[in-house]
Order: sequence, then structure tokens, then C-alpha cells
Amino acid sequence: MADRAHPRARLRRRLVRLAVAGVVALLLVSAPWAWTQIAAHGHLYAESGAPVADVVIVLGTEVAADRSQPGDRLAGRLETAAALVHDRRARVVLVSGDGGGASGDEPTVMTSYLTGLGVDPRRVVADPFGLDTYDSCARAREVYGVTRALIVTQSYHLARAVTLCRRLGLDVDGVAARCAGCAATLLAEKAIRDYFASGKAAWDAVRRRPPAVSSPADSAVQDALRGS
Repeated sequence: MADRAHPRARLRRRLVRLAVAGVVALLLVSAPWAWTQIAAHGHLYAESGAPVADVVIVLGTEVAADRSQPGDRLAGRLETAAALVHDRRARVVLVSGDGGGASGDEPTVMTSYLTGLGVDPRRVVADPFGLDTYDSCARAREVYGVTRALIVTQSYHLARAVTLCRRLGLDVDGVAARCAGCAATLLAEKAIRDYFASGKAAWDAVRRRPPAVSSPADSAVQDALRGS
């Protein structure tokens, strides 16, 4: 009997060790995501309850296949930003995206779409080097001199965006973007991706990496505010 018990006991010990290792690994992977959720607490709003700020930052994402219109997620972000301007919750829109993206020139498409939504083009400033969320936040602060803003993106991405911007010295509040044409499966896929992207966000924030593209100070946002 003892000979049979030993292998079972060893197996149980191995299973316990594996379970403990799995829990520890899960906690380590989840820590950056938890950091973004906690740090953004109290700074996330629905469109209808958004606070007021001079500037609203719209984060870029994929352009539609025709390369002249925004994709569903990007259209939702722009429609939300336009509503904030029309409701006088913001005065100037900073569109920040990849000017040479695989799907197209995000800031150019964003600017055109906002104009079609009735936003005065003199109130739109385009940053073509917002290559990721971290760069968009860093460049808004360092290049365009933004210190207070709203930031618009879909809810799955909002806590990470708010946390990064606040970590980089911007007083931002996040506004959840519309996404009328977005399938539930797409949003679930993006939420999972964002969960894992939180690790890179935490690492970027800890080491305070510089943006991928360095630019001199640009007064475009302040000029737009003076003219609005």
C-alpha cells in the first residue's frame, strides 16, 4: 500500500506546485492591466457625462479599405469627438495617429471626416507621428504643449490611454467612444489584445521611453485655441 501511496502523493504535490505556479503567472500577467484600471479610476466617462476641456485628443486606428474613410472604430471616436465640440465640452481636436500606417494616412482621414461632421478645420490639429498610445500622449505634452485634455477611444482601450497620459503629465479624462458598426467578436478580440498590451504600457511608463519620432515644439494647438 505504501508503495502505491508514494506515487500518488508525488503526483498531488506536482499538481499543487503547477497550480501555484499558474496562479503566480496569472497575477504577474494581470498586474499591469490592474494598474491601468486602478490608475484610471475616477477619470472615465460616458459621452453624455464628459467634463469640459479645451482640447480633445482622438487616438488613431485603422482606416477603411478605401483608405479615404475611417474604419468603424475610428469613425466612432471621431463622431464622439465632434459631439463634444458641438456640445462645447471641447474647443480643439488633436487627431493623433500614424501618417504612414499600413491601412492609410490616419490623421488626414480623421481631419477630413471631422470636417464632414461639421467641425471647423481650423479647430483640428493633426499629429502624424502618434504611432501608438504612449507616443500620442507623450507628443501631445512635449510637442503640442497640451496639459489638460479629454481623450477619446473605445472603452476597452480607455483605461490604458488615460493611465499613460496621466503618467506622462497630462491632466486627462477619458471619454468612451461610440462604435456603432463594431461586432461584439471584434470588441472582445480587441479587449484581449489590450489586456496583454498593458504589459508594454507599464514598461514604457516605468522607463519613460522617448517617443519614436522627436519633433520641435509646435504651437498649432495653442494657435487653434486662440482662433476658436
